[in-house]
Amino acid sequence: MNAGNREEARTLELLQAIDQGSNVTQRRLADRLGVALGLANSYLKRCVRKGLVKVRQAPANRYLYYLTPKGFAEKSRLTREYLGNSFHFFRVASSSMRDVLESCAAEGCRNIVLCGTSELAEIALLRVREYPLQIIGVYDPDCTQDRFLTLVVWKDLGAVPPVDGAIITSISAPVAMRDRAAAHFGASRVRVPGILGLGGAGS
Repeated sequence: MNAGNREEARTLELLQAIDQGSNVTQRRLADRLGVALGLANSYLKRCVRKGLVKVRQAPANRYLYYLTPKGFAEKSRLTREYLGNSFHFFRVASSSMRDVLESCAAEGCRNIVLCGTSELAEIALLRVREYPLQIIGVYDPDCTQDRFLTLVVWKDLGAVPPVDGAIITSISAPVAMRDRAAAHFGASRVRVPGILGLGGAGS
């Protein structure tokens, strides 16, 4: 994912988050985008300047965010582009996930947990059948469901049973998810698919 695509992906994520609830906080946006609070604020201000988002002050020094008609149109455009790139994404993500699963199998991992409910997690479920590995579930504190496809979803890392490794499958906030997983499981046990463009340990 190049810088331009990453910018558009974060803009789309921000617009989707605001569309889902006007009472979203800047800290929540930062977690969802996987960026520092200051950078999330910068993205938000940029969207306001472009006329995509309106801000209204609420009681207790809080702010409410709304999509403008221009914001809705931009969200639709970015969504169409995202869907148009879906086939390319699947091809690259599938190859990237194969590399990660091969690495896990070669190092003797037998059970792994995915970190993040996403299309990438779906691809992991498809490809894992080719290896002597078992995905025992998904950790995702932002998921509103108790299950993701055939897998149980844990919203607390402390509830995840002992595993041999973890694979980052969060697309919306991969940096935050990687750091959280590394702190809990240990950096050496965390794998990051190359498509996420993070580099570093485990990828």
